[in-house]
Amino acid sequence: MSGEDKFASLIGGHRPEATNIVIFGANGDLTKRKLLPALAHMHHWNLLGHNSRIIGVVRQKWTHADWVHYVHDELLNYFPEAVVNPPSWRVIAAKLDLVSGDLAEPVTYRHIAEALHEHEGRKNALFYLAIPPAWYDTVARHLHEAGLSDESEGFRRLVIEKPFGMDLPSAQKLNIDIQSYFDEAQIYRIDHYLGKEAVQNLMVFRFANSVLEPLWNRNYIDHVQISVAESLGVGYRAGYYETSGALRDMIQSHLMQVMSLVAMEAPVSLDADDVRDEKMKVLRSIRPFSADTVKTQAVRAQYAAGEVDGEKAQAYRSEPGVDAASSTETFAAVKFYIDNWRWQGVPFVLRTGKRLPVHVSEICIRFKEPPQKLFELNDGNVRNNELIFRLQPDAGMQLSMTAKQPGLSTHLRGVNLDATYGMDGLGMPEAYETLLHDVMMGEAGLFSRADEVEECWKIVAPILDAWAEESDIATYPAGTFDIPGMDTLLQGCEGGWRDLSESVQE
Repeated sequence: MSGEDKFASLIGGHRPEATNIVIFGANGDLTKRKLLPALAHMHHWNLLGHNSRIIGVVRQKWTHADWVHYVHDELLNYFPEAVVNPPSWRVIAAKLDLVSGDLAEPVTYRHIAEALHEHEGRKNALFYLAIPPAWYDTVARHLHEAGLSDESEGFRRLVIEKPFGMDLPSAQKLNIDIQSYFDEAQIYRIDHYLGKEAVQNLMVFRFANSVLEPLWNRNYIDHVQISVAESLGVGYRAGYYETSGALRDMIQSHLMQVMSLVAMEAPVSLDADDVRDEKMKVLRSIRPFSADTVKTQAVRAQYAAGEVDGEKAQAYRSEPGVDAASSTETFAAVKFYIDNWRWQGVPFVLRTGKRLPVHVSEICIRFKEPPQKLFELNDGNVRNNELIFRLQPDAGMQLSMTAKQPGLSTHLRGVNLDATYGMDGLGMPEAYETLLHDVMMGEAGLFSRADEVEECWKIVAPILDAWAEESDIATYPAGTFDIPGMDTLLQGCEGGWRDLSESVQE
């Protein structure tokens, strides 16, 4: 099998139809860091439809040459292989087109419509809103008024990035506004975490194998930990982060979506709505929070000055663009209970934070101890069985088991069964490559439906309300897990917090 065929098989082996990929905010940070490299990589592996185009929309008065030069320079920074090969770059450059104009002006959208009709037979359009959420309604309305939501000449799909609102009322308003211009089936709410290989493998691992299904319930699983730890601070995102915080930024969106995949029942098919129906059943089964349970099941903190990777790190309140009296949380952990037959009484603990000692994302399924201890767990080095799904670094799976140490004694030791996801040295497609490919193919299973988004906001609303009333916030030294109250969340859970540094060392 050729390298191209192997890589294509990683994304499904299907090549989309020719598509006009219209990027609003084409000179923004998301576009240069993620979208352009993803599209160039897809072109490299022959995963863009023949004669597809990449149409940038910018407010600056750029020429077509300005756009081509911009794409060239940014790909040189983020995916140099696409431009150092002259034949490859010429093909990419030939796909580039530009519309320059104000997003608030109808004439801009008439120019987009003209660009879509310049080439006969290429009327499919993907509109990617790589712009601040405040513009989503305006752009969707103007696209509709210009006739660009009409699918009579080809598919029209709208891709929006999180945050999908900042609370339940704003999410409901956003959904109502956008759905008045585009059908729900045309709207793709992108969550790059759901494009990660380890997350996608959750469903396959659960429902294509019979070995663990009998154990995947309250009888054998003690608790579940879903963790995203970042060693970096807020960086250039301080303006956004001040209005968001860790709970909104990560738990309400990424981690609750992952939790629903871990906990869901088998769907009747892989149709997008069948999958999302099962995820919704999980979300609707989550035990509601009260003012009292927020105190015992949710922890927040903010990083203070410290040391990360041997270098001094300033406090969050000292970061550029951050209020010196800010009470925004940079760490959040929440314990959820799913009140259904499969998961009754099993804690799902989600944690995320910045300026932590390691950069790790993983799902840990911690199993219960055997009902009778025939063997002593020697000097505390042997822990409960765990199944780890590593998202990063080195995406893969690991099963921790207990075995006998070599020799005449019955001393025990832990052994790990490890499997990585890479294939034949080709690695894996990045999340945005997978998700963009799915949008062009019309596969919506990895995208959030309107009711999912609203249900997630409804669940965390009591936590947000309780924290909004508190002006004081606990702190933790940057580069540590010394977070006040963190250990109380796992009281009664076997084994305590998993040491995330193990995922870096293993």
